[in-house]
Amino acid sequence: MKTKAVLELADVKLIAAAAEAEALKNNWAVTFAIVDDGGHLLWLQRLDGAPAISSHIAPAKAHTAALGRRESKVYEDVINQGRVSFLSAPVVAGMLEGGVPVMKDGQCIGAVGVSGVKSSEDAQIARAGIAALGL
Repeated sequence: MKTKAVLELADVKLIAAAAEAEALKNNWAVTFAIVDDGGHLLWLQRLDGAPAISSHIAPAKAHTAALGRRESKVYEDVINQGRVSFLSAPVVAGMLEGGVPVMKDGQCIGAVGVSGVKSSEDAQIARAGIAALGL
């Protein structure tokens, strides 16, 4: 049997603070979500001015990244390259760039999803949050 790390509340708060700092530094009004390895919501934060729909998109991106154990952009690229049938994949809704898995020792222990600005900027915020863990 293997031992696997898990995100604790202190880790989630660290990710959230760093993601918020990155967004505010760039004057980006976003929502970000942090989920565990099963895609279950641990944290949702909507910054002032963030679009209402971003509170649905951010958790979906995080969920997709956690379950797929890869960035949600991978799925967006698959679809954009012509495999539109992938849109029918069950349980997967956030197939847009901006969901980034949290990886430790080769294992996915959660993910961060961001929505509200350009997808590449969403991913930048997610990565900044994860980087605060120093993994």
